[in-house]
Amino acid sequence: MFDIIQTVFMLAVTLGIVVTVNEFGHFWVARRCGVKVLKFSVGFGRSVWSRQAQDGVEYAIGVLPLGGYVKMLDEREAPVDADLKAQAFNNKSPAQRIAIAAAGPMFNFILAIIVYFVLFLAGERGLAPVIGSVEPGSIAEMAGLESDQEIVAIDGQKTLTWQAVNFALLERLGDSGTIEFSVIYPPSQQVYSSQANLDRWLAGAEDVDLIRELGIEPYRPVIPAIIGGLADDGAAMKAGLQVGDEFVSIDGSTISDWMALVEEVKRSAGQERWLGILRDGLPLTVAVQIEAAVVDGDTIGRLGVYPAAVEFPVDMVRYLERGPIESLAAALERTGALVVFTLDSMKKMVEGLISPKNLSGPITIAKVATATAERGWASYFEFIALLSVSLGVLNLLPIPVLDGGHILYYAIEWIAGRPVPERVQIMGYQIGLFLVTCLMVFALYNDVARLG
Repeated sequence: MFDIIQTVFMLAVTLGIVVTVNEFGHFWVARRCGVKVLKFSVGFGRSVWSRQAQDGVEYAIGVLPLGGYVKMLDEREAPVDADLKAQAFNNKSPAQRIAIAAAGPMFNFILAIIVYFVLFLAGERGLAPVIGSVEPGSIAEMAGLESDQEIVAIDGQKTLTWQAVNFALLERLGDSGTIEFSVIYPPSQQVYSSQANLDRWLAGAEDVDLIRELGIEPYRPVIPAIIGGLADDGAAMKAGLQVGDEFVSIDGSTISDWMALVEEVKRSAGQERWLGILRDGLPLTVAVQIEAAVVDGDTIGRLGVYPAAVEFPVDMVRYLERGPIESLAAALERTGALVVFTLDSMKKMVEGLISPKNLSGPITIAKVATATAERGWASYFEFIALLSVSLGVLNLLPIPVLDGGHILYYAIEWIAGRPVPERVQIMGYQIGLFLVTCLMVFALYNDVARLG
């Protein structure tokens, strides 16, 4: 029950942040253009909280945190007193209306820039992308990649960490052509380049590990199979296992390290296994009923143990410190790259190169928000930045009912010198509403399917 409450709370907070910023953009620019704002609401439906400010604006929070709106004075919606007509939205110039409509997405991009600026100024830290092993016959092997190499760039894009490698590979999802890797053999800084051919790489795939699909297993230090912590009421605790116990076998088969233990436990959902352990140097054998858990639709075994903390070698950790100017430049570059990536992903989805099943709705957003928050505030706000960019790009699409659709209508009016006929506008809004509703329903369907 607590998990459900936590997930709903994180959904409300996460969407609340990006939606509030979006609507504040409309609100702020509308006020600067002399438009009278009647209501500023975060969320739809019945208001769970509202307050009338001295300037006449009603500020409210709706019961459904899946959007928001700014209600402005408009003669098309209700009669307007003669002395207030100049403050009506519909009486503003097309350029001013375009500015008001575009302000929401622009503020979402600004939010992303601010988040990345702060994160970059605080310094980036991550694991160096050193290759542990290469799968025979894989793209990585065809490119000549080898164990112990460090990937320093992909297609000329620097890859300081595994996260950067993953983003560079995301950009090539569904692509054909060549992919170029630049690598070094640490501690040498001599750069070697090699290429491999792609042919609609992972086109239509969903929920894939791009690094492993490339044929690369990242380097990891050997983690001893020693219990560092126990999950409350987990299978291990019920069986009497203790912190400090070292696993040496499962049903007589030797366990060499923690990863070997994890793989064996995953395959043992719902089974009773005999675990050989060392406790204070003395061998013991314990029968454990492995619990079954559903993760991303797959049933896996769960023992309820955590490894003792293992530090990566100092030379495997990458730090990048930037000054204010460098951080701002990097934030602008990262936000711009995300905008391009989002548009490119939409294009590939239309072309069938990326599976539409990758579309996510509120359930997935809530799960990712919760998971990133548990990893730390830096991860959470990086997700906020990504979500904010996605919302900004989506809202700029020239679909009526979205900001981009409004901008399209106002631009046509500006060029033609007269408004788009009301009949055409209404028809466009109906089509746009149908498309957006279908998109939302499909995204929600994907969410539910992932739960199953």
